[in-house]
Amino acid sequence: MVPQIWFRCAVIVFAAVCLPLKAAAWETIDPVAAGFEDGLAATLDARYERGDFTNLHSLVVVRYGKLVLERYYSGADERWGSPIGNVNFDAGTLHDLRSISKSITSLLYGIALADGLVPPLDAPVLDSFPGYADLAADAGRRAVTVAHMLTMTPGLAWNEDVPYNSLANSEIAMENASDRYRYVLGRPLVTEPGTQWTYSGGTTAVLGHLIEKGTGRGLLEYANEKLFEPLGIDGAEWTSGLNGRAAAASGVRLRPRDLARIGQMIVDGGGAGGRQIVPAHWLAASFEKHASTGDDSYGYQWWLGDMSTTGKLWIAGIGLGGQRLIVVPSEHIVVVLTAGNYNKPAQWQVPRAIVTEVLLPAMHRHE
Repeated sequence: MVPQIWFRCAVIVFAAVCLPLKAAAWETIDPVAAGFEDGLAATLDARYERGDFTNLHSLVVVRYGKLVLERYYSGADERWGSPIGNVNFDAGTLHDLRSISKSITSLLYGIALADGLVPPLDAPVLDSFPGYADLAADAGRRAVTVAHMLTMTPGLAWNEDVPYNSLANSEIAMENASDRYRYVLGRPLVTEPGTQWTYSGGTTAVLGHLIEKGTGRGLLEYANEKLFEPLGIDGAEWTSGLNGRAAAASGVRLRPRDLARIGQMIVDGGGAGGRQIVPAHWLAASFEKHASTGDDSYGYQWWLGDMSTTGKLWIAGIGLGGQRLIVVPSEHIVVVLTAGNYNKPAQWQVPRAIVTEVLLPAMHRHE
């Protein structure tokens, strides 16, 4: 009997500690009970029917850990730049997150750092690329650290202000280079590292490489084990770049509800289901305002700002075409938007209108 009892206990402990959690279905909450004005859904629906939200694909709003509002629509979509036609979206449909992938890569770096598998923030990046001795011989380049890559302040020339279907775009040029990491780290050094923010998917590509090198696994495999599955997220995809490896800066595909689980994990300080998924100290450091973007601030691959109505911190992952993960921890709110307005000059207008003209006016401040 004793061996049998020990075996059963061991199985129970293994299941509790080692096996991935199965996420519970989202509980719903009435918008009024969640601190929104009555008629929130009707206002959103009327604006959509009026044509105000062009090619909006989904909206998920969570407050106090419960689902407040959820809408899915139909529209033209792409998978990493390749058109896939008109899609009838629902809760089970994966969607490109584009540059929200950068923020997810940052979470993975924090997890891997806590496990001692990736270089510390003050480590020179070129120390992890022994084959680039010619680049490391330049003292200015060798001053670029992991922290500079996380904050997009390495001082290397980069331009993503042109369309993503042009080789003049540095990220597209990186993807077409024979060695994407040499391309990134070999760009001209134009400012002292740490002094100027420049939006750069190249920084994320390098961070993704450091994670893969340190863990010995691809980004999706590592993300599944350490982030997605512990949050109850299954079926995630991570599109490969032209070199056959995961596009760290833009390749993640998730369901909107699953992206909301990541947002809720942030609200909960990095924990979920009684487990610490992302170290709380990493999140705190990630959401410090390390650099100015001009209008807003930047942390560790996260956009940061202050709510105009309350002055409280908002945190966002932002992706091309209208993809958004917006988290306001102090208000216990998570907002996920997906859309198909890729490479359109005003692709930012739909998410901004929904947040500033529909959600914020209807939201009561948490006391």
